[in-house]
Amino acid sequence: MQSKTIVRLCLVNLLMCGPVFSFGQNAGDAIIQTKKGQDTARQTDLIDIGKALFRIRPGKIREEKDKKLYFSILPIGGTVPGGTGNALITSTSAAMYLGPKKTTNLSTATFTPYWNLGSRFGLPVRTNIWLPDNTWLIQGDTRFLVYPQYTWGLGHQKADEEKVLLNYKYIRFYQNALKRIKPYLYAGLGYNLDYRFNINTDDPSPELEQYAGYRYGTGKNSFSSGISLNMVYDTRSNSINPMPGMYGNLVYRVNPTFLGSDNSWSSVYLDVRKYISMNPGKPRQQNTLALWSYFWTVLNDKTPYLDLPSTGWDPYNRSARGIDQNRYRGRTLFYAESEYRRDITTNGLLGFVVFANVNTVSGSGSLFTSWKPAAGTGLRIKFNKASNTNIGIDYGMSKGYSAVLLNLGEAF
Repeated sequence: MQSKTIVRLCLVNLLMCGPVFSFGQNAGDAIIQTKKGQDTARQTDLIDIGKALFRIRPGKIREEKDKKLYFSILPIGGTVPGGTGNALITSTSAAMYLGPKKTTNLSTATFTPYWNLGSRFGLPVRTNIWLPDNTWLIQGDTRFLVYPQYTWGLGHQKADEEKVLLNYKYIRFYQNALKRIKPYLYAGLGYNLDYRFNINTDDPSPELEQYAGYRYGTGKNSFSSGISLNMVYDTRSNSINPMPGMYGNLVYRVNPTFLGSDNSWSSVYLDVRKYISMNPGKPRQQNTLALWSYFWTVLNDKTPYLDLPSTGWDPYNRSARGIDQNRYRGRTLFYAESEYRRDITTNGLLGFVVFANVNTVSGSGSLFTSWKPAAGTGLRIKFNKASNTNIGIDYGMSKGYSAVLLNLGEAF
């Protein structure tokens, strides 16, 4: 069993580093059983269309009971958040079952390298691994980024044109291990490292400390190293495209100086999501209201500037669609979003979403004194029906800003 798992993981790595193309492990050839016991034989994805277009004739259709691994690889071009223009992005999603499908959630790994053909470059890898029978949840987030992005200081007082381009390189290494203590409820420990270096602004006058009015983490380097206490409640069976269920995540992070942090500081992050079926009689058709809210706050005065809560800097960088990443930053951030998801075609190939979100930060003022809304809509194209992976093309807008966002998988 272990050797098979190692082979699968090696295959994931090879495909992530290989040529850019799209395929689906013969997903259209099989009747894949989902966690609820339903099949996907009547659904259509881009793999089926590709087979029909190129006249690929599959062999005899049969149920592949032992099939556990599905890939979705997509080259896309889009706008990178942070005001640095267009980029070449390759999004790879690997989904696998490490245990029986009826008792084990779908594990996922995503690799989304991007380059804006200039100064911005990123290599992020994220994993969400469910061990057999959901006994353990292993989470990982590793990134190396060359990451110039605009900043507006603390709070919401500065106008859009007062932004400053902040340049830095960034290494992130997060690893969490959580054990099931009750059905759907997990608790455990994690290690979190954030190292930013070569921090500088495009215009040395004023320097970042003077511009932001904040002294911690505004020098040339910023290093935070800490331990986190994590609790997760998750009734979803698929995090790529969640169907009805609920998700909750509570993280308490402590960054002491004896672990290498520049200053001792701590933070709390609480994330709650709810997915409500608007048509429970037809579980294979997407007709869902998705709700998301998170509260993020730091508990000390010496938190580094770039570690302070900021829009678009949730763990998966999926929040604040329609608002420039990093636009609002403060000691505390509250965020809420709702999205309606609906199939357009009965075979699930095409769908749409409509979303709205709002945030408020404390910085130059108190929390809840200023709300910043955004809204938008998007198209969904079924890319791999076996893992229920969609291509998401979203358009979001807010006062003075708009952007087109492309994702492999849902925003949340």
